[in-house]
Order: sequence, then C-alpha cells, then structure tokens
Amino acid sequence: MDKNNRCNTDKKRYEKLDGVRGIALLNMIAYHAAWDLVYLYQADWRWYRSEGAYIWQQGICWTFIFLSGFCWQLGSHVWKRGVTVFLSGAVITLATLAVMPQNRVVFGVLTLIGSCMLLMGVLDRWLRRLPAIAGLAVSAGLFLLTRNVNQGYLGFEKWNIVRFPSALYRGLLSAYLGFPGRDFYSTDYFSLLPWGFLFMAGYFAWRVLGGKKIMRFLENSLLRPVEWLGKHSLVIYMLHQPVIYAVLELVFKVKA
Repeated sequence: MDKNNRCNTDKKRYEKLDGVRGIALLNMIAYHAAWDLVYLYQADWRWYRSEGAYIWQQGICWTFIFLSGFCWQLGSHVWKRGVTVFLSGAVITLATLAVMPQNRVVFGVLTLIGSCMLLMGVLDRWLRRLPAIAGLAVSAGLFLLTRNVNQGYLGFEKWNIVRFPSALYRGLLSAYLGFPGRDFYSTDYFSLLPWGFLFMAGYFAWRVLGGKKIMRFLENSLLRPVEWLGKHSLVIYMLHQPVIYAVLELVFKVKA
C-alpha cells in the first residue's frame, strides 16, 4: 500500500504486483459504492445479496490479504509499515464510530493487515527455518480449516466440522482474535483467525517463488494507471469511502 507497502527488494520493483493490487482496489471501490447504494440509499438490487456478490467480495479480500503477505518481505522498514497500516485502521474505526456508529468498522482489513505485518516481524526469524512449500501448504490448509471460526465452527463455508465452545466468544479481545460475541458488530470485520493464515500463506508463497524466473515476468509494467493505483492503495483506501459518499449525496440531491 503506497510507499509503505511496495513490492520491491534491492531497488527492484514488481510492477505487475502493483497492477494486481490496483485491480483489486478498483473492485473494492465498486463493491463499496454498491454497498452504499443498497444499505444507505435503499437501492433495490437483489443481486448484491446473492452468492455471486459474496464471491466477488471474497475475491477482493483474499487478493488484498494474500498479496500483503506475499509483499511483506520485499520492502524495508517492516515495523514502520506495520504501525502505519495498523494506525490507519484505527483512524477508520474512530471516524466511523464518530460519524456513523450504526455502520462502524471495528477490526477492519487495515487493522488485520497491520497486525499481521507486526506479528511477522516477530515470527519471521522462526518461520524462515521451515521449508517454504510445507509452510505454504500448512498455512493455506489452516486458513481453509478455520474459515468459519467467526461463526463458531471449525470448517470452510457451508462445511462445518466441530463447534467451538461458546465461552470463547465474548469481549473485544476475543473478537480481535476471531471469536466475536453476539453483541459484536462491524461492517468490515477481519480477525486474526482465519485471515492471518491467508497472510502467512502469501508470505510462504514468496519464499517458494522468490528468485524464480516467474518473478522476472512480474517486474515489467503492463498497465501504468492501474499500477499507479496499486502503489498508492493505502491513501486511496483511506479516502475512497468519503469520496463515494459525497458523490452519491450530490447525485441524489440533484435527482431530488
């Protein structure tokens, strides 16, 4: 995300990775604009509540989180980057609590990614001792296995294996970890479990692919405007919702 999350190492830049992030960012802006239309302006768009829209939303989330893990070790100042992203998430939480508490964002995606960056700063020295392919397989497997932890189960999507004890699901700390209580509410919620495992899968994917010929393919620019968006994604993420809301307010006032 912008200069604090660049995919580079030894002054080498992987432009196409910025492009992938830029495409995900454009999808996210479109998705959030649709969310505002449906939930703030009561637009009657049934598809938005369909399985297809859910897959669209999940594809955006998976891309951002996996790519953040992939790029974690490609930049410098890992602690500074982690703190910057984490605090950006805190700003969004405070802003939504102050302006629109009914649509508050608590433990959103920036809080998650910032947390994962900081945790990787602690865990990296030990994770480097693990075989990269095994680490990727285990991380991906644990993500799939714990995908339903927020709903109270060990399992993936419609497949539930074991129910977690209800005693785990109480308090803000438990919600941060992945066990939200019944009274917890957030319009953008990404807990350490299961999403930290997806971030870790991205981390190990870089260790599998780093130095391979395929990384040379990712160096050259393909679509500069989209790659520019990817390079400045943190700033754009922080600003996109207020801009969308302002535009929609203007449109609906003109129509009225």
